Amino acid sequence: MTQEDRLYIAHAGAFENNRLRGLPLVIALSHPQDAGGTAGHLGEVLLRELENVPVIEFDADRLHDYRSRKPRITFKKDHYTNPVLPELKLYAVEDRLGKPFLLLTGAEPDLLWQRFTADVVDIAQRLEVSVALTVTGFPMPVPHTRPIPVTAHGSRKDLTVGISSFQPEALVPGSVSSLLEVRLTEAGIGTAGFAVNVPQYLSESELPQTALVAMEHLSLAAKLSLPSDRLRELSENVQLQIDEQASASPEIQMMIQRLEESYDANAAQGFGSLPLSQRAAGKVPSRDEIGDEVEAFLAQLDHRTREADEDGPRGLGPSLS
Repeated sequence: MTQEDRLYIAHAGAFENNRLRGLPLVIALSHPQDAGGTAGHLGEVLLRELENVPVIEFDADRLHDYRSRKPRITFKKDHYTNPVLPELKLYAVEDRLGKPFLLLTGAEPDLLWQRFTADVVDIAQRLEVSVALTVTGFPMPVPHTRPIPVTAHGSRKDLTVGISSFQPEALVPGSVSSLLEVRLTEAGIGTAGFAVNVPQYLSESELPQTALVAMEHLSLAAKLSLPSDRLRELSENVQLQIDEQASASPEIQMMIQRLEESYDANAAQGFGSLPLSQRAAGKVPSRDEIGDEVEAFLAQLDHRTREADEDGPRGLGPSLS
């Protein structure tokens, strides 16, 4: 691949710097379908709380579809100011103990996915990345009143075993993160991903709880000391706000109660969307049984949500900035 074909510019000496070699790579890309704002929020926290420096910058103008995702800009009295334009960069970051790692974060590309993933694989190989770790959030019929489950995936089974026993097979919409997992694995680089199961009725709100769960799994997988204190405090406050709003609507309370019953029943039977450590040994359901169960949950949730919209307050999750 020639320099003209690449979608990125590397800072001087990035590939010659031995301190950047052999490090874990964390991938946290924000996009509209990132439930709970999980990956985007995590990336922002890591950059805000930890020492970092950009080492590679991707060409956002070529990767971003400005028609589908318009940048925000502030109108202040009589003029425009502070445009928030998309960025996508690879950073060298140090954790709280000074241990280095790489962080790819920013807006997920809308365009040129195959060329972008090829570039990331090339970068990972040149920097001899030790392992690639992805985080994301996706909506699931789980209650916010229970521990947030995580679906673990990837080629590094030593980093994913014991996290989730719910292992369905399904055709799902792809993402750049999921495509990167495939391409990095094909290139011989170990991968591990942590998909946070976000309560579906809160998936469009930014939830520090989900970013906190993702951070905890990254800390364990990469043996990093990451800054969780502020996220933990925010999570407690947001949880109280959600509980207050839920308590004001009997319809929403009923919906949450049904989700709790299903969650607890799955835990008792040893399967479902629960952390493995909280499951008893039990019979794993067939693929058809899992599909029927998920469809029933989604239908039930949709019905309850429509009732809440018609008869009660709209929305549950706080709009966090």
